[in-house]
Amino acid sequence: METGAITQYVDVAQLVLYAFWLFFFGLVYYLLRENHREGYPMDPGRENGPVTGGWPKVPPSKVYRLADGREFLSPDPNRPDGAYSAQPSRRGLGAPLEPVGDPLLAGVGPGAWAARADHPDMTFDGHVKIVPLRAADDHGVAIQDNDPRGLPVIGADGEQAGTVRDLWVDKAEMMFRYIEVQLVAGKSVLLPMNFARIRKNGVEVHALLAEQFSNVPTTQVADQVTLLEEEKIMAYYGAGTLYATPNRQEPLL
Repeated sequence: METGAITQYVDVAQLVLYAFWLFFFGLVYYLLRENHREGYPMDPGRENGPVTGGWPKVPPSKVYRLADGREFLSPDPNRPDGAYSAQPSRRGLGAPLEPVGDPLLAGVGPGAWAARADHPDMTFDGHVKIVPLRAADDHGVAIQDNDPRGLPVIGADGEQAGTVRDLWVDKAEMMFRYIEVQLVAGKSVLLPMNFARIRKNGVEVHALLAEQFSNVPTTQVADQVTLLEEEKIMAYYGAGTLYATPNRQEPLL
């Protein structure tokens, strides 16, 4: 027999190949199983509809200890899901959901949101990550950029929704996340920076009409925004890209 042969038909290289196949199959199975910690079991979106667990089955809950001392359970069978108000557009499986009530707050389509933790995102050293400039004296607007504070905020209808009161900075990423808008009615709401276009004479927002700014979800604390509040605020503007006006839901051609 040749070097490495165990029998006339089996050698070391063959056993190593089989071991690799077993390892690779186990790795794929493990990754698929871990992937089921989020998003499963799947809700069919219909009353009394089948609940799909997928393959392999949802793994047992595991506790993850976060850097700030909190514990996160995944999967968490008691974790609430994002609420929505919608109904199927027609009978049959796979029918799209149509919003019921105010489409910007229905929680469907581009306005869907997940039930994230209701506490602020924190920096590595334990400080609140996203704060207004009035609470971050060591941050500011670069001299070569337009400072939008004091400029009008213009909706998609060309009407003024309010005035820029402040900018909210992400101290960990060194970038602005939100524009704080003082509405004509008096209250303040946050405008995600990626939905705004800052011009020299104002801030343009295509997602919403001026009057729709009044229903933007607000924060519980004046100078803080939680992960859940961020989710709902972003969803409101996302919903506006489709539901702000009736014609946005129509085909382009």
